[in-house]
Amino acid sequence: MVSMIEGGLGLFSGALVGFSLGLVGGGGSILAVPLIVYLVGVPSPHVAIGTSAVAVAANASFNLCTYALRRMVKWRCAAVFALFGVAGAFAGSTLGKMVDGQWLLALFAVLMIVVAGLMLRARGREGDASVRLNRENFPKLVGIGVGAGALSGFFGIGGGFLIVPGLLLATGMPTLNAVGSSLLAVMAFGLTTAANYAASDLVNWTLAALFIAGGACGGLLGVRAAQSLSTRRGALNTMFAAVVFVVAIYMLVRSLGLV
Repeated sequence: MVSMIEGGLGLFSGALVGFSLGLVGGGGSILAVPLIVYLVGVPSPHVAIGTSAVAVAANASFNLCTYALRRMVKWRCAAVFALFGVAGAFAGSTLGKMVDGQWLLALFAVLMIVVAGLMLRARGREGDASVRLNRENFPKLVGIGVGAGALSGFFGIGGGFLIVPGLLLATGMPTLNAVGSSLLAVMAFGLTTAANYAASDLVNWTLAALFIAGGACGGLLGVRAAQSLSTRRGALNTMFAAVVFVVAIYMLVRSLGLV
């Protein structure tokens, strides 16, 4: 059962998650898990991970539709990345259930700091808007997709913070296209992880529904903000890296019990 206060906090948290997904194509579950544990008050990190996977997958699907209507999704590249990444996500989520939840969060926080640094290095790159799936980028999409899926499933996150840099590295597409395209993989990885956790009864379905409702509204605002930022050279990459870094430091401090 979820109390009225928990329900309100769940809606608010969902809106923040949806905004993050719409803005940078990731950060949804990496924000959702701390919010569920520290704000809503769910004591089990694994239940928080399973619940967030359901909500993030649903919110990613909403935002994907919005990006698709604006023709910002590279469908073939995204499909290859997501298809091969699902196998990695299943294997990773199976292993992740065996590891202590606090250590999962701490390890991922370290990885996110590295990702933030890489994104800042690439913040001035415009990208090639005409990029298509071809023989050169196909093996890169497969390899990086499997790796991102495995890490996504292991840490119980949608994986946008891994997927966006992965798409940029594999194809050289513009950041805004990578953000839109990443949502297909976020949705696929999230559904895979959610199904795996649900099989172990590690999902709070009521809280997931509240997250989804709040996230649908927040996602629309996030997509609009992403479009505005994309008009300035490197602004979206800088925002992406800043959000990653701040959340990573917060998670690292809390998961290690430093505060």
